[in-house]
Amino acid sequence: MLGRDDLKSARQDKKSRVACPVLGCTTEVVRMTRGTPAKLDAWLVKGQAEGMGFDQYLCEKHGIFITPSTFIYKDLQDNVLWAEDSERALLNEALKVKRRKAQLHHENSEDAVTWNVFRFLERSGLLARQLTHVRGAPVTDPEAIYWTYCPSEGGVWSQLAKAWDEFGERPQRASEPDVIIRSDETVFMIEAKLGSGSGRRTTWTPKQKAERAGRYGRGERYLRRPVGDIMDAGYFQLMRFWVLGCGIAERLNRDFMLVNLVRSGEEQDIEEAFGSYIRGNRQRRFLRLTWEDTYEFMVDAAPASADLDKIVWYFKNKTISCEKAFSVP
Repeated sequence: MLGRDDLKSARQDKKSRVACPVLGCTTEVVRMTRGTPAKLDAWLVKGQAEGMGFDQYLCEKHGIFITPSTFIYKDLQDNVLWAEDSERALLNEALKVKRRKAQLHHENSEDAVTWNVFRFLERSGLLARQLTHVRGAPVTDPEAIYWTYCPSEGGVWSQLAKAWDEFGERPQRASEPDVIIRSDETVFMIEAKLGSGSGRRTTWTPKQKAERAGRYGRGERYLRRPVGDIMDAGYFQLMRFWVLGCGIAERLNRDFMLVNLVRSGEEQDIEEAFGSYIRGNRQRRFLRLTWEDTYEFMVDAAPASADLDKIVWYFKNKTISCEKAFSVP
């Protein structure tokens, strides 16, 4: 995995070629044109990038496809911290149900950060303690569900599948939270972001608005405002997670927390802004949390270990578009 200390402070790209961002590397590759990254993603998922002309964008020495602003790992394992056979097996099972698999190859991948951080919490036995800190009350026997994959069930979490059906979502286009954590007391649904807002789409056709209002309006008891108003405000993604999560928690007789996990300095008013559109109470809550908050918790709570050393290095050196990602010293 490449970190900030491995990268050049500046790149001298040319009009038709771009340089490898790795310090000391003299490789130059053909500049990608619009649409190329999406085509590359499709082939990476199939494991067939070779022979399709993508090698003209590849720095073979460092195993990365180079774009004008970022890079894409040829092997997604180079973008994750945990390499044991058991970790690979769990990730492979989760990827069987995940729709946008290729994102894990990207330097800018929020999916990769989510996996690295939450797997650390699980591996270190800190997940229940961290969620207790977030909830402000005990959390026991938590199970992390990554991109809908439930390890104890060996597939898509059945309760989420029921919610999809209840709200008319087709499995091929259904809501895919980054992480769901079910515990004895609470269902947590986590929407993780890395350098982007929480689904700020505000332009919809009348047909799109009517269709979604008809679907998610079934959960109006969880909302203060009509679905169409929430869509216009740019909170469609959070709204549908909120409605589905409230329904799941109600069915299981558990509390519900929707967590918007962002970088420090981003989405600072999100709790008040989105909170004005939803019906929250002591049992149903929306919360903003930062990656940096999570880092501080891990550093304070985790015992000294090789895993801790890895996650500390990761937060200090992780990049987005070749720039430092997190505000940690």
